[in-house]
Amino acid sequence: MINEILDDSKVRMGKSVESLRGELASVRTGRANTALLDNISVDYYGNSTALSQVANVAVSDSRTLTITPWEKDMVAPIEKAIMRSSLGLNPVSAGLVIRLPLPPLTEERRKEMVKVVHGLGENSKIAIRNIRRDANQHFKLMLTDKDITEDQLHESEDSVQELTNTFVAQVDVVVKEKEVELMEI
Repeated sequence: MINEILDDSKVRMGKSVESLRGELASVRTGRANTALLDNISVDYYGNSTALSQVANVAVSDSRTLTITPWEKDMVAPIEKAIMRSSLGLNPVSAGLVIRLPLPPLTEERRKEMVKVVHGLGENSKIAIRNIRRDANQHFKLMLTDKDITEDQLHESEDSVQELTNTFVAQVDVVVKEKEVELMEI
């Protein structure tokens, strides 16, 4: 039972780190990346639909994304959705193709983005600590039900703490990599 709780905690902590990686992919760095547009929703005949469901998004060069809608009527709604987003990008349409030039980030904007990245990293650490708390509560319940001894409780808590430290260190590495990527010119 203890091993099941530890394994479950390990899987959930790993998912927290992967979720952070996904969130950081949508943080703008100055290089073109299709993940930048993953969180944009477009009004598609009255329904809010992911941009990737109504258009093809591709990287044309290091500073430009191209968006090719499946239907020509979708050009204007896609442009509006991009302008409404917090990305600060201005789409340029040329017929059926929308070009999205990525201007270089200013030093001030880079520092703001680093703060956002650190905030996302902190949220992941909180999620990992909550998983640790849940596991420890399960262990304490097992102790009160006399399923484990106090020694086993302490060993289990130590094991969960080691897992927590490992995954928090992974979060720190992922955040640091993104910070370096943001600050390079």
